[in-house]
Amino acid sequence: MDSTQRVRSGRDRTRFQIKGNLGFGFDLDHTLLVDHHLERLAFLRLLETLTAGGGSPLGDAPQEERAIDDLLARQRAGAFTIEEAVRRFAAGRGVVATPAIVDGYRACALDVAQEFVRAVPGATSTLRALRERGVAVAALTNGWSPLQERKAACIGFEGPVLVSSILGVQKPDPRAFSALADAMGLRARDLWYVGDDPRGDVAGALGAGMRAVWFDEGGAAYPTDVARPTRTIAALRELLDLE
Repeated sequence: MDSTQRVRSGRDRTRFQIKGNLGFGFDLDHTLLVDHHLERLAFLRLLETLTAGGGSPLGDAPQEERAIDDLLARQRAGAFTIEEAVRRFAAGRGVVATPAIVDGYRACALDVAQEFVRAVPGATSTLRALRERGVAVAALTNGWSPLQERKAACIGFEGPVLVSSILGVQKPDPRAFSALADAMGLRARDLWYVGDDPRGDVAGALGAGMRAVWFDEGGAAYPTDVARPTRTIAALRELLDLE
């Protein structure tokens, strides 16, 4: 059987055996939760403040959203911090970002998290079932602190949350995954890492010696130039019954 074949029901299925030294690491965004572009929203609200103070928008709403998404994509890829992203955003609209402007953006994103963050279907029940079976869980996520911790709390995630802005490295760097194993007190080979990003999550976990689960909820094509996952699932509950 191909190692990436989806978990399927059937008489020949072997029930996943929970062991005391087993753990699951999870990506957050688009794996356990969705945030409905809350960081984009916070930038749009910041834009209102900047323009009220004399700043000039780049263009209409769609143009602003595209510019914000591009800025956030570069920030999430590790090009610069969220604070620098805010400074660049303000400068592009003719305003020097004071510490109060930067802090205001961060506070806005944190404030709206409870309203916009929702658990992915099946996440809550799957995490509960893993806890009941005595399986350790933790999250390893690219992003900035304390927003990522706040988002995890919004879905009731119980376990360590490791954030790239605190670690100083981000996925797919093997050091990020090593930090995850250390935080869980487990060997890399005893960890399954679950995520939706073939490069950041799957390749990163495999490179660190973990088993990798690709969460492919939408039936996407897997990149041909990336190492294949140990397993592929379409729903988080499938973690409870791996072959």
